[in-house]
Amino acid sequence: MDQGFSRRDMMEFWHEHSQEATVEEMMLDSSAQLLTQQELPEILALLPNVQGAKVLDLGAGIGRYTRYFAQHAHHVTAVDFMEKFVERNKQENGHHNNVEIIQADVTQLNFSKNSFDLIFSNWLMMYLTNEELVSLARSLLLWLRPGGYLFFRESCFHQSGDCKRDFNPTRYRTPADYNHIMNSVEQKENGEGGEQAFGFDMVRSKAVQTYIKMKKNHNQVCWLMQKVTRIGSHQGFSTFQDFLDNQQYSRKGILRYEKIFGQGYVSTGGPTTTKEFVDLLNLSPGQKVLDVGCGIGGGDFYMARTFGVEVIGMDLSSNMVEIAMERAVKENLPSVQFEVGDATKIIFKEDSFDVIYSRDTILHIDDKLDLFRHFYSWLKPGGKVLISDYCCGEKPWSPEFQEYVKQRGYILYTPPQYGKFLEQAGFSRVRAEDRTSQFMQVIQMELEKAEAMREEYIEEFSEEDYNAIVTGWKEKLQRCEKGDQRWGLFYAERD
Repeated sequence: MDQGFSRRDMMEFWHEHSQEATVEEMMLDSSAQLLTQQELPEILALLPNVQGAKVLDLGAGIGRYTRYFAQHAHHVTAVDFMEKFVERNKQENGHHNNVEIIQADVTQLNFSKNSFDLIFSNWLMMYLTNEELVSLARSLLLWLRPGGYLFFRESCFHQSGDCKRDFNPTRYRTPADYNHIMNSVEQKENGEGGEQAFGFDMVRSKAVQTYIKMKKNHNQVCWLMQKVTRIGSHQGFSTFQDFLDNQQYSRKGILRYEKIFGQGYVSTGGPTTTKEFVDLLNLSPGQKVLDVGCGIGGGDFYMARTFGVEVIGMDLSSNMVEIAMERAVKENLPSVQFEVGDATKIIFKEDSFDVIYSRDTILHIDDKLDLFRHFYSWLKPGGKVLISDYCCGEKPWSPEFQEYVKQRGYILYTPPQYGKFLEQAGFSRVRAEDRTSQFMQVIQMELEKAEAMREEYIEEFSEEDYNAIVTGWKEKLQRCEKGDQRWGLFYAERD
């Protein structure tokens, strides 16, 4: 990963590419002007509200984003380590009395604790070693106030710009590398209530659509993270995302599920139940769909191909989204986008979607009523929501079911309780259906499918993986027969 380039190498590289301080030099691309027209508003739309905020603009370059922050934020500190870029930024934005523009190496910066509401970085971390990046991440946590946001965007996998380079000191990490580094960093701070530990929680991460549309390039990835307190752990993992990616939804685990559910699917019934449920929505071309808990995207590709809708697929598991994005390149459907996102933290504009769709995902979310209120505001008038989810029977539950729910971190309700949450959120024409008998039929069919492909499955994965799948499915049947586990289908509309 770290190719042995020093800070001196980095300085020489950027000295060569900053002589004229143009946007083409800064973006290392001859199409920079055209890219900026499309990309800049896209990036800005992903940021939290900066009105009245204190902003740190790291790697500010010639000030493309400094200009926006100066017009909306309370104060902006813009930092870059190339003299020509800093001079150009001062020419463009130095007249604002709420802007301070500094020439400095980001590895040498020192700000006070809780100094900023938003730290913004556009193409910076890929010029740091892993050690430098970890050190900077700790500093960013310290400089951000609790609840503050970090936004960063990087080139992953390979270079994007067409500028000729005699040597290239850039470190093209994978999105998973950034997720791991940022999630693993923790900062302890003393406050009124004693010592507290802080870390970054994922709000959303997605590929920059401008590069996909203009260059067929999926490697431009951005993140929005929030500084939060670390309260306990998620079964030994620092964040819930880490728990999902390393426990239930490891890459191998996802592909293991897909082998049973069908190509592109990790939810009950695969393409069969997807077609049945999606048909209830009467989709039409041009409608916008949000898929919460999109998995690896099979349902999203189906909706886009069959009905001509635009889909945003969102999942908190970065492993899921990485696989979905790999498949998206092959599917060549620009109407489908994928992003890593936390549905409890992400912010969409009101009236953004015609449909919100979710399959076997909301079982992970504690405050379902609050989530459904967000769904209601994100939907256009007349919009529809369709959800399938794991539910439970009336308590008391068997000890085995209690342990299963605890181990998975599920928050379960009965189908009628689920329906009431939708009504309380403001939805009308709510249908809450107990589909447990269908669930059991599907599981039985999937068990038969697994048994029929036993040798193939073991060859592709292992006998241990095969036994885990079969045992897991049989235990689901037993939990359903006891009445502990239920499966619900929920439909509702916004007036």
